[in-house]
Amino acid sequence: MRDRLVRLATSNFVPIIIGICLWGAHAMAADGLITIPSTFGPKETMDRLEAEVKAKGMAVFVRIDHAAGAAEVGLPLPPTELLIFGSAKAGTPLMQADQTMGIDLPLKALVFQDAAGKAWLTYNDPSWLAERHALGANAAPVIHAMTAVLKAVVTKATSSP
Repeated sequence: MRDRLVRLATSNFVPIIIGICLWGAHAMAADGLITIPSTFGPKETMDRLEAEVKAKGMAVFVRIDHAAGAAEVGLPLPPTELLIFGSAKAGTPLMQADQTMGIDLPLKALVFQDAAGKAWLTYNDPSWLAERHALGANAAPVIHAMTAVLKAVVTKATSSP
């Protein structure tokens, strides 16, 4: 009887435990990302994002069209573009606090279209980056300013006036 109960409990709980572990892995993969919907298509969203970044005085280092790259090798990919941008004035103090921050700078934003045709914009939360690199309280003013600028730029890129 005891063996039967153990088998029954195990057979019911193992799938639940596996599910929880897989859910946790998925949740962790997205940790630190902010993803918001856009009222525009993917190209217009990216064009607007690039214009807003430049209007705020930041440098645009590169705009990567992942869908075009996929097409070059014969693979399908919905519209997916990455913008790499930033400001040495904001980023350098963070790298002075911890040079490993350079792996996450300059900033990046991804604009993509999902299977339903909806455009989305995703970027790293600066507070999460500060925590990831254990920057501490001294970096807080720069992180708060960076967060505010990103929020303003992203809002203008994804929302109608």
